[in-house]
Amino acid sequence: MNSITTFARTSPVNRADPLLNEALAKVSPETQKKLRGKAQDFEAMFLNSMFSQMTSGIKGDGPFGDTPGTGVWRSMLTEEYSKSFAKSGGVGISNDVFRTLILQQAGRAG
Repeated sequence: MNSITTFARTSPVNRADPLLNEALAKVSPETQKKLRGKAQDFEAMFLNSMFSQMTSGIKGDGPFGDTPGTGVWRSMLTEEYSKSFAKSGGVGISNDVFRTLILQQAGRAG
């Protein structure tokens, strides 16, 4: 499966994007894969920040109750949730970041 197919499959709205298609033709598949990973990492970081804010006021919930270890446990849990969520398609931020990175990379190549 090439990056164009991957992008269309993961994009929430399958729309023709001639500018992106032109840019993808100028960027190697290895670079496309690397940029897709960076875009997902960025979305995971954003989601982790969101999830951390959502759980910051929760006290006493979870398997550890309200102990000093709860904060560490919750931090690791939200990080893993964020990575998993982003890898599964996330909220669409990675698609826009990927598009921007590809356009920038193609501009440097051309």
